[in-house]
Amino acid sequence: MQQEQEQQASAQQAQPQPQQAQETSQDMQQEHIRNIAIIAHVDHGKTTLVDKLLKAAGAFRDNQQVQERILDSNDQERERGITILAKNISIEYQGIKINIIDTPGHADFGGEVERVLKMADAALLLVDAAEGPMPQTRFVLQHAIAANLKILLVINKVDKPAANPENAINQSLDLMMDLGAKDDQLEFTMEHVIYASASLGFARMHPTDTNNDMYPLLNMIVNELPAPNGNPEAPLAMQCVTIDHSDYVGRIGVGRIYAGTIHTGDKIAVVKNDGTSQVATVKQLFTFDYLGKKECSAVGAGDIGAVVGIDHTDIGDVYTSIDNPVHLEPIEIDQPTLSVVFEASTSPLVGRDGDIVGARQLKERLFNEAENNVTMHIEELPDKTGVSVAGRGVLHLSVLMEQMRREGYEFQVGRPQVLFKKDENGSRLEPIEQAVVECSGEYAGKVIEVFGNVGGTMINMKTGKTHTHLDFKIPTRGIMGLKTRVMNVTHGDAVFYHTFLEYGPYAGDISARANGAMISMSTEKAVAYALGTLQDRGTLFIEPGCECYEGMLVGERSRPGDLVVNIAKTKSLGNQRSSTADIAVQLTPPKTFTLEEALEYIIDDELVEVTPLHIRMRKRILNDTERRKWRVRHGMVDK
Repeated sequence: MQQEQEQQASAQQAQPQPQQAQETSQDMQQEHIRNIAIIAHVDHGKTTLVDKLLKAAGAFRDNQQVQERILDSNDQERERGITILAKNISIEYQGIKINIIDTPGHADFGGEVERVLKMADAALLLVDAAEGPMPQTRFVLQHAIAANLKILLVINKVDKPAANPENAINQSLDLMMDLGAKDDQLEFTMEHVIYASASLGFARMHPTDTNNDMYPLLNMIVNELPAPNGNPEAPLAMQCVTIDHSDYVGRIGVGRIYAGTIHTGDKIAVVKNDGTSQVATVKQLFTFDYLGKKECSAVGAGDIGAVVGIDHTDIGDVYTSIDNPVHLEPIEIDQPTLSVVFEASTSPLVGRDGDIVGARQLKERLFNEAENNVTMHIEELPDKTGVSVAGRGVLHLSVLMEQMRREGYEFQVGRPQVLFKKDENGSRLEPIEQAVVECSGEYAGKVIEVFGNVGGTMINMKTGKTHTHLDFKIPTRGIMGLKTRVMNVTHGDAVFYHTFLEYGPYAGDISARANGAMISMSTEKAVAYALGTLQDRGTLFIEPGCECYEGMLVGERSRPGDLVVNIAKTKSLGNQRSSTADIAVQLTPPKTFTLEEALEYIIDDELVEVTPLHIRMRKRILNDTERRKWRVRHGMVDK
């Protein structure tokens, strides 16, 4: 024990300077390895492209049945059509191992992107031939350029009728210049362009080529993209960038070996981001092999490995030699911008859908999530009434909620709250987002007005032949619920994207939901006759036969102010019949909400109830009398 403590102390004191570590790790290139990341906007086809690369490299038998978008193994990824978790795979082509990192395209999962790009030496920038680079392309590409990666441009979906590859190339180069790309990065990208259709399975060097395979792209990866630097004989330098978790072995640190070789059974120093260190023993080692991991006895410089045996390992940990420790720069992760409070459900209908409803079980599940998901900050409230979960956006938070409801949990959450910061002068700062809307020119004025009402500022406007492109800067507070309003004023003819931009000055008060809610006065099933009388007063959220309870939101009123309604009212029976007595009540289909839409819709005194089968909105205080008293105490109404 004393010997280990002495070794630990020496590991803390004898760390070389970063420059020394850099010189050590760049002694030679590992020509048998390529590490590449694939970055793109949501739905531009990067996961489909990886499918085709796997098939071209012989990952599957000729007669093997393989599902589409095989890397999107998570149920939510397949349903939403987006990549949520970054994944590592590898293929072998011409005797060279190609480690491929499939990154999320959505800004809410930026914590995944910025870390895994540290394992890559180059990136495939996938751009839709018709749409060109989009806002979330900008978000991921910015990190790749900052990491000084070589960018190989792949113009995808060139088979689209509206495809314009030349325009997509020009827009991509303009974007790279805007993001501060160096001259050598721009030159490399201009000289290395691939024209592809991932869905049809071809990649071509020139638009006029006729080959129907992916080999031109694989050849360019092998022949043109840089090999990783690193000396296998140097002192060990490996940094953990992703945490995997196993119920059997605990945390698994995944990262790239920048120098040296790590072996099973090695005693290594684990240096934390704060400079402290500990001694650990490597119990198991894995490398990535096609779609899985393969256990091995050693992983050398330039490769990506997974290490078992480091207790409480975390993002940014450096695994290095005890005798000759190497210092690497800490990994900084963008901080969360929104938080919600998870509470045990207090609904009158609690327990009807889910099996797990207790506060203790909810807390345990959330703290287990904290073990794997380092991009979220999870902590119990001081008064023990709930657990605060902070993430990068509403989608980021809703993915966790959706996963938990599928596991059988019932819980309630409040309105997402923006996380403010203070600058050096003590002034309040809030997260600002870049929002982009493309719509018909006739609706542009209405869109600008909608953004102006919630603190948005237009920074750019481009008018095309058929559509107008609008760029805005807007506080994150104003983004919540904005997509629905934009779609309403454009009659559904709009494309809306947004991504985190920066922290900026506080923009002042932003008006909440303009209209009031219709609130059920009793716990009963909804009746068609009652709903028929209510639909003239606003928009309904429920249909006949729906289980409702006192305090539950059943619709939106067409004017400000909440309205308590009777959803179980029936028609009075008389001794006479009219000619229209038997005609059924004609009801408009109710408005339904996804989990993200419900989170954005509610206001501060409301909650979203989440169960395996239902998403309901309700008032925090269910009883109308108690609710009125609470509003009086807080000065929200006259006494």
